[in-house]
Amino acid sequence: MEDEERVSPEPHELVARAIAPVKKFYLRPPPVRDDVPIPDDTKPSLLAKEKKSKRQLKRERRQEQKSPVNLCPVISKTGDVSSCPYKDKCRFSHDLEAFKAQKPSDLEGPCPFFKSGGSCPYGLACRFSNMHKDGVGVAPLNLNGVKTISEVNGLSKDVQKLLWKKKMTFPKADANLKTLGLLGHSKLKNKDGSNPGSIKCDPSEDGVSCIVNSDSGPKLECSAEGNIKDDDKDVKSECDELCPPKKRKTEENSGPTKSDYEGESVIEEIVENKSEPEAGTHALTPETDLSLNVHSREKKLIDFREKLYLAPLTTVGNLPFRRVCKVLGADVTCGEMAMCGNLLQGQASEWALLRRHSSEDLFGVQICGAYPDTVARTVELIEQECTIDFIDINMGCPIDIVVNKGAGSALLTKPTRMKSIVEVVSGTAVKPITVKVRTAYFEGKNRIDSLIADMGSWGASAVTIHGRSRQQRYSKLADWDYIYQCARKAPSTLSVVGNGDVLSYVDWNNHRTECPELATCMIARGALIKPWIFTEIKEQRHWDISSSERLNIFRDFVNFGLEHWGSDTKGVETTRRFLLEWLSYTCRYIPVGLLEVVPQRINWRPPSYCGRNELETLMASDSAADWVRISEMLLGKVPDGFTFTPKHKSNAYDKAENG
Repeated sequence: MEDEERVSPEPHELVARAIAPVKKFYLRPPPVRDDVPIPDDTKPSLLAKEKKSKRQLKRERRQEQKSPVNLCPVISKTGDVSSCPYKDKCRFSHDLEAFKAQKPSDLEGPCPFFKSGGSCPYGLACRFSNMHKDGVGVAPLNLNGVKTISEVNGLSKDVQKLLWKKKMTFPKADANLKTLGLLGHSKLKNKDGSNPGSIKCDPSEDGVSCIVNSDSGPKLECSAEGNIKDDDKDVKSECDELCPPKKRKTEENSGPTKSDYEGESVIEEIVENKSEPEAGTHALTPETDLSLNVHSREKKLIDFREKLYLAPLTTVGNLPFRRVCKVLGADVTCGEMAMCGNLLQGQASEWALLRRHSSEDLFGVQICGAYPDTVARTVELIEQECTIDFIDINMGCPIDIVVNKGAGSALLTKPTRMKSIVEVVSGTAVKPITVKVRTAYFEGKNRIDSLIADMGSWGASAVTIHGRSRQQRYSKLADWDYIYQCARKAPSTLSVVGNGDVLSYVDWNNHRTECPELATCMIARGALIKPWIFTEIKEQRHWDISSSERLNIFRDFVNFGLEHWGSDTKGVETTRRFLLEWLSYTCRYIPVGLLEVVPQRINWRPPSYCGRNELETLMASDSAADWVRISEMLLGKVPDGFTFTPKHKSNAYDKAENG
């Protein structure tokens, strides 16, 4: 009996199985990878890595600084070995000839800093130093004779030192915390801000008034004298048994408790009734009178309606990527999620997430914290140090390390704490406050619809709803029907932004038509896969972008990255790493001209296919080796021993039943 001829599935059948319907002409057999040998450097090591002590790591760092690779920045700028003021005490290398001998070959093209009309800060260390006319990168300034500052929101050294020494005070935030009864961690459940069975003590002129909450009985009130005579020390009153003096909120012990969240410490004592900070401390704002605070209704609100909103994206949503999206049509941008505890500790790496480029005309920062005091103080600090348009509070991050500390999606299980955070932050901040949430923590137990009616009264001006639960992560499509339901329940003063699976202007139009109550749609992974989605939405067309046009977009990212991270060897490799992270998403894009059905859906799993030219085929590869090849077209050869593994291993192409 002859074998029946195999019939290729129809496009609609492939779509039903979440498989991209690529035209038959471009299909090719899937590659066989079982016979590919695994390099020795990628095989798991059988020997346990030696754990080094902090002293040993510090010694190695200092030795590395003294190596010829790390030339003194002063000598690098001037080209003169004798120009360093520290001489032999400098912690960097002064061996100019050894540095030149080991320096990789320069890259092609002009120095990226010359384009902005300034001088190259890296001098001889710049990988484009062959284009420096004087050899050290001194270029003429712009027409006005002043170098253009394109990035803002840097943390000053003076403030950073105060944060390190825990000498910064936050009078405005602490005054709001005191008014709302949220001093210390908000682990309270009762409406009056107290736990059942807990004791709340309020200082007064005559003494201390204590209120004892009982689960089974009425509240007991007692009073104790503020000053106890020596003769009465041995006498225990009923009040002492219910409310020990050490636990009473008096002037001596009214400070906050030490925080165990994120390893942070609550900063100094709370300034309650003082007009000036203590010696050695620094207050962010001189005014603590709550009557002068701007009410949430009086704040300048941001109109998100119809604006193209680029989501805050961890790792890949960096400043150079946001600049690319701005060029391609994004209206609203937001920085990467920053942890409040790290910001209050003055960590430079965390503050770098708040950087803003001059092209970002409507820019916000996103912060994440577990407790009202931590978030409120962070907001006060950010408003003092940064130029922003709004502050977004992340209450939907699904990452384990965040959730296990009580932040992100963990707050969805604690609506009382959500309310406390939004209320105290909105009372502290002058800028509008927005909130980003998921539908719920557990799948099938949505709860945002029961909270959204109150979020506006808490002080939020907008809420973004990601149509998945924390338990889902990124499996299954976003539940837009539930987002519509929440948008219809929201008050008119609260803008609702939908988020999830927007990959084309058709998706955008459908959501806006289906639910006019939505202010706009936030675009997240869709922008990572195809950042020109903003252009498509504005021009209402499917852009069959060519491979050369896509390469030019990557080239713009590289130029922006070199300006941001530096044009020396370290800056080049940092730019390469972030480019490779982005390429791990863009490989999921399937060109419009190759599809039987348009537009592409975000959950489609592409079959093995080839592009219309060699470059397009290379860009479609899901192999890290091919991503490295693309990076070498723009940044030169990778260093010896270079390896790359994507930081985020979340895969949009999950099992078909999860599509």
